[in-house]
Amino acid sequence: MLEEVIINTRSHTEFLPLAQILEEAAARRGWRDGLLQVVVPHTTAGVTIQEGADPDVRRDMAVAFENAVPWKNREYRHGEGNSAAHVKAAMVGNHLAWPMEGGKLKFGTWQMIYLAEFDGPRTRRVWVGFQPLMGASQSKIS
Repeated sequence: MLEEVIINTRSHTEFLPLAQILEEAAARRGWRDGLLQVVVPHTTAGVTIQEGADPDVRRDMAVAFENAVPWKNREYRHGEGNSAAHVKAAMVGNHLAWPMEGGKLKFGTWQMIYLAEFDGPRTRRVWVGFQPLMGASQSKIS
């Protein structure tokens, strides 16, 4: 079963930290040890892992994405005018799986999971699933 989390973004482009939100969702379901699966069911937002200690990294990522894929480009054809958001979301990706231990996400020293918003502000959904670790006796093939 999936747990759905609703997130309201505030900016056109932003990287919103998700660790606390994801751990709270896992706690509601009693998920503790295994792989937490995160899916963003949108085409103009995604999910990524990046540094969580220095907020300037989030700003730098937003600047780099805008430089790589400018919002305005006369070559874009998509009628809604948000082609750049679609391209950026495709570059980031819309899902990941991350280890949990004791109900906490297991990060490297500087890591954080972010919702990557490229067409906000909007209300976004994040689907969270879980694959528990199998015990040693369960993992044997007979």
